[in-house]
Amino acid sequence: KGETAQFDVDVLNNTYSVSAVPIQLEDKHSTRALVVIQNITERKKAEEESFRALMKQKELNELKSKFVTIASHEFRTPLGTIHSSADLVEQYHSRGDDANTKKHVARIKSSVNNLTGILNEFLSLSRIEEGAISNIPTPFNLIEFCKSLVEEMRSIKRPGQQIIYKQHGNIDTVFLDRQHAKNILINLLSNAVKYSAQDKPIYFTSAVESGAVKFIIKDEGIGIAEEEKPRLFDAFFRAHNAAHIQGTGLGLHIVKRYLNLMKGTISFESELNKGSTFTIIIPQSDISK
Repeated sequence: KGETAQFDVDVLNNTYSVSAVPIQLEDKHSTRALVVIQNITERKKAEEESFRALMKQKELNELKSKFVTIASHEFRTPLGTIHSSADLVEQYHSRGDDANTKKHVARIKSSVNNLTGILNEFLSLSRIEEGAISNIPTPFNLIEFCKSLVEEMRSIKRPGQQIIYKQHGNIDTVFLDRQHAKNILINLLSNAVKYSAQDKPIYFTSAVESGAVKFIIKDEGIGIAEEEKPRLFDAFFRAHNAAHIQGTGLGLHIVKRYLNLMKGTISFESELNKGSTFTIIIPQSDISK
């Protein structure tokens, strides 16, 4: 047609730039073309790496921006509680009112725990983003591990709440990254406690099936709306019915990232105002390697 053509084409794991220019004769008819083919594979790889680095930097900048926004909001309440309770502790202590002193000391401890949890979430995500966390499996007793998590939850449970733990099967030694597994389960158990009412039970089970470790955490809490389920693992996402409950919206996103490191999976079932069930499956590493 007498037109210039230029395009890139992938052939056998290489990328080529193709330029074709028509050669016009005296009668203005093009019967031949000059075609230049150049291997641009390395250039393309460099461009893609630069683009990925740029997107990574953009994500980190957005993360920092959201951190500042959320931190300023989420830190305000516990810091205010700590400040006011510290003043009241001083007053009650001077009067010898031990009951009220203990009450406000407990409030201070709770607020400090909230702040620590928020900082730990941001620190965990930052380390994952930087590639500073790897999967290092070690053998440990599954039942003792899970019971220690239940005990750790004692300080944050609401009045009347009970975490009911059961182990299915008789295999008790597993080979996983213990710290990653702890981070995952503490996050899910904390959510179950946070989003459930007083006196509501939380069910926690573990089992070893087909070489993988399976954890199930079930609550009878506020549940998740159907239209919000696809975004549940997005960073900073918070469901509408959880807006009044303190949180950063990072917990489940971090859980998913840890599971990616461990080649594990997470699935859930939830119904609004009836509760949620999260199922975690983590393949064990070969202990003989």
